Amino acid sequence: VCSGAFLLAGAGLLDGKRATTHWRRAPRLARLFPQVQVEPDCIHIRDGQVWTSAGISAGIDLALALIAQDHGEPLARAVAQDMVVYYRRPGGQSQFSALAELGGEGGRFDDLLAWMRAHLAEKLGVEALAEQAAMSPRNFSRAFTRAVGLSPARAVERLRLETARERVESGTEPVETIALATGFGDPERMRRAFLRAFGQPPQAMRRLARQT
Repeated sequence: VCSGAFLLAGAGLLDGKRATTHWRRAPRLARLFPQVQVEPDCIHIRDGQVWTSAGISAGIDLALALIAQDHGEPLARAVAQDMVVYYRRPGGQSQFSALAELGGEGGRFDDLLAWMRAHLAEKLGVEALAEQAAMSPRNFSRAFTRAVGLSPARAVERLRLETARERVESGTEPVETIALATGFGDPERMRRAFLRAFGQPPQAMRRLARQT
């Protein structure tokens, strides 16, 4: 479902098109097929008549999108209900489950990631993270990106989004409080980050969580 993008690219079907695959394999796809516009954050992408997705659970989202396109939203929603799955993550939503595996190769930065999760309200620039990892900023940035698959800045945002989403969906804290506690600083900045990652603002995700 995800690595099939390599077959499509090898056949030339993705030339000049947007495509995605599992986040771990996205750098290799981009390296082997520079003519493909690889978007590693998306759950699934349609470009023309070609669809690609990020993995098994993302393939379910893609299948629901196909059903909705061919037969309408009501049927797709009914299928999701029968399958007891969330209906329906937008294709542009970030591959959020990747956070569970952010330790990367050999878990080299597991301790640092745990520290980052515990200090989300602080400024977590490259210099601060490099100091915590006892590395020079330049070497740290390279090593972290190579091991984790994300730049330090992107990883920080992912961790903030993960924590903020949990608090938005599971509690009644004001969005302003959550934004401050997770390092976004203000609700508008957090709202924009939620829209990029999940396709919905925090308030909408809280309402949806209460309905399920």
